[in-house]
Amino acid sequence: MNGPPGAAPPPCPAASLSAARRERELAELAGGLRVDVLVVGLGITGTGVALDAASRGLSVAAVDAHDLASGTSRWSSKLVHGGLRYLASGQVGLAHESAVERGILMRRTAPHLVRAQPFLLPLTPLTSRRGAALVRAGLHAGNVLRLAAGTPHATLPGPRAVSAKEALRAVPGLRREGLRGALLSWDGQLADDARLVTAVARTAAAHGARILTRVRALELAGDGAQARDELTGEHLRIHARAVINAAGVWAGELMEGVRLRPSRGTHLVLRPQSLGGLRRGPGLHIPLPGHTSRFALVLPQGDGRVYAGLTDEPADGPLPGPGQEAGVPETDIGFLLDVLAGVLEVPVRREEVAGAFAGLRPLLDAGTGATADLSRRHAVLTSPEGVVTVIGGKLTTYRRMAQDAVDTALRARRLSAPASPTARLPLVGAAPPAVLAALPAPRRLVARYGTEAPAVHALAAADPWLAAPVVPGNPVTRAELVWAVRHEAALDAGDLLERRTRLGLIATDRRAARHTAQRILDGALRGAWQGA
Repeated sequence: MNGPPGAAPPPCPAASLSAARRERELAELAGGLRVDVLVVGLGITGTGVALDAASRGLSVAAVDAHDLASGTSRWSSKLVHGGLRYLASGQVGLAHESAVERGILMRRTAPHLVRAQPFLLPLTPLTSRRGAALVRAGLHAGNVLRLAAGTPHATLPGPRAVSAKEALRAVPGLRREGLRGALLSWDGQLADDARLVTAVARTAAAHGARILTRVRALELAGDGAQARDELTGEHLRIHARAVINAAGVWAGELMEGVRLRPSRGTHLVLRPQSLGGLRRGPGLHIPLPGHTSRFALVLPQGDGRVYAGLTDEPADGPLPGPGQEAGVPETDIGFLLDVLAGVLEVPVRREEVAGAFAGLRPLLDAGTGATADLSRRHAVLTSPEGVVTVIGGKLTTYRRMAQDAVDTALRARRLSAPASPTARLPLVGAAPPAVLAALPAPRRLVARYGTEAPAVHALAAADPWLAAPVVPGNPVTRAELVWAVRHEAALDAGDLLERRTRLGLIATDRRAARHTAQRILDGALRGAWQGA
């Protein structure tokens, strides 16, 4: 159906991921179909690899033992950042790479999912004047990186100092005594990291990639993998000309010689009233005592919640299984509450913490030093059998990591393909800001679904029951759960509550939503609401 000039295109059927599509494509692989590239892992790196390879015209199968974004990718700070911390440690090349990739996401590939987010760094007695001068210099160096990366001021404003009065007007909950003002800076913030993974996966599917969740790779070789369908228990051999291991913190369990040292990053989930009403205004950068380049973050979210994090602690011991959550120690919660208390008029009490989550960063083991000092630069390793492993890196630079991994696999297996086009390839839902602003859908939906927001909104408009929130007090509607089953590969209630939405972050909300989520899942899988 044609719309007015500049109107958003209708949803792309080729980008839809459903249980039926999974069953069909898995049967093709089990029947002996050979693909050019097999990708193991469907976090941001693995989905990025699948998109990179498929967009070059290669046939792709990408598998994960659990779900999209079931590991580290859904536990980030939701930031697309320009590498300011890397500048402080002298990693100029890595900082520049981050700034370039941030600009690509904000301007070309995912402007619907990434917006400019202001941050205040309060200048309190805990921040010396010398320390403030160092931070100010770092922010201006980061602004130079922004300019060098070609990101215009209209997309991402530069930093400036603000008065104490202006800081308190923006964040009324700040401690007034001794406040000298604040430093205002801007960075990119994701609507949701798991939604970015979903968008990348669906864009890969639109280019022909087979995106298969609940398929566990048991053993990798240069020409494929032994795998198991976790839904049926059936074993299959996946044949491939090249294999890329993008399993994150679990990569070392699939390939010998990959030594990782996971680091735990913990965030608190707070309701806005716990921070003096902070909701949609600026976030906070809070310098950590004794450090000049490490900060805690306070991050307002689109659903009204606020995240505060994050820690950087060695994650010793056994890894959680795919889809299982890393534990959050009370010491991490206490540490973050103490950091918040240093800048807030009314400290956040332990009982006000509505939830907490932790992600494990897959850092290459350097053998010595704290995990906070390990490089965030990614590495691409090739085993004697020809399996390529991509590890490390940051969510912001996932596209470059994927490009490097595919380039390496092509060389290792003597395959040919065009250069990567992904720096210019919009993800599902992406459109210029003017198009997004004109869409006939609520702004919250546009920030999560982009050009598909009108289709999600139409589901709700056609059925008052679907228009209602899943949980009172949270804006996520039942229509969004239907959409996730139909188009976003959701196969169980956990997929709906933990990754397609974030209703599961607060235990009481998770319990309240589970019955409705299961009802919608069962109905959508049976074909209900097709006319909505």
